[in-house]
Amino acid sequence: MVKARAFDPNSVMARDALDIARAVNNGKVSGRVKTRWAGSVERLARRGSSVPAVSYPPELPISLHCDSIVELIRANPVVIVAGETGSGKTTQLPKTCLAAGLGRRGMIGHTQPRRLAARTVAQRIAAELSTSLGNEVGYAVRFDDKWNKNTLIKVMTDGLLLNEIRSDRDLNAYDAIIVDEAHERSLNVDFLLGYLKRLLERRSDLKVLITSATIDVDAFAHHFSDAPIVSVSGRGYPVETRYRPFSESLEETLQACLAEIRVEK
Repeated sequence: MVKARAFDPNSVMARDALDIARAVNNGKVSGRVKTRWAGSVERLARRGSSVPAVSYPPELPISLHCDSIVELIRANPVVIVAGETGSGKTTQLPKTCLAAGLGRRGMIGHTQPRRLAARTVAQRIAAELSTSLGNEVGYAVRFDDKWNKNTLIKVMTDGLLLNEIRSDRDLNAYDAIIVDEAHERSLNVDFLLGYLKRLLERRSDLKVLITSATIDVDAFAHHFSDAPIVSVSGRGYPVETRYRPFSESLEETLQACLAEIRVEK
């Protein structure tokens, strides 16, 4: 039985906290509110028990910073991660959110600029967490989605998240929002960053992570009241340029290149 006057917002789902708190403060905890309260507590416990074990691939540069990122997430409403291509920030940051205790009271929303990226990132995160796609880790893009009410990490396009604001103005379905590839500065990203800044004034429990290439990270940090910045190096691969004799047939050239690669392997 849930007792009135003993309400802790962190003990229920984010989407229920405001209504229950208002009822408690007004001294009007009806039977309906108590039922919702108890159900929210149970759902939070169920989601907490479904969180998979988190580990980070040692070969990724960001893995060396994950523990410090977890501490920054716990201590700050906004964290900026500046990472070069190949650093692993896209796949590992949702996992640092899980390690920081997020994803229980609401989902960890992870935005991508393109639909294909949203699907492939979700597949990769699900594989690393040893879960099936569509359960603990899911995705949502236009005309296609694979997630459910128990999903902890939801990867989506930034446009889809903006569309959700129409029906969920405070984004109460989410515990954290990760805006990936913010340096692309699309209209969707700029609007989303502006909206999140204002939303944080109403939702002090919400965590926001912004990833960017090394350019303009100071501008992002300044926009969010000098949020802390974590810089992560990238991971490069050797590239060798070779030239083949000119040929009128593109197909023959490609076949010759593939044959040469097969021989070397």
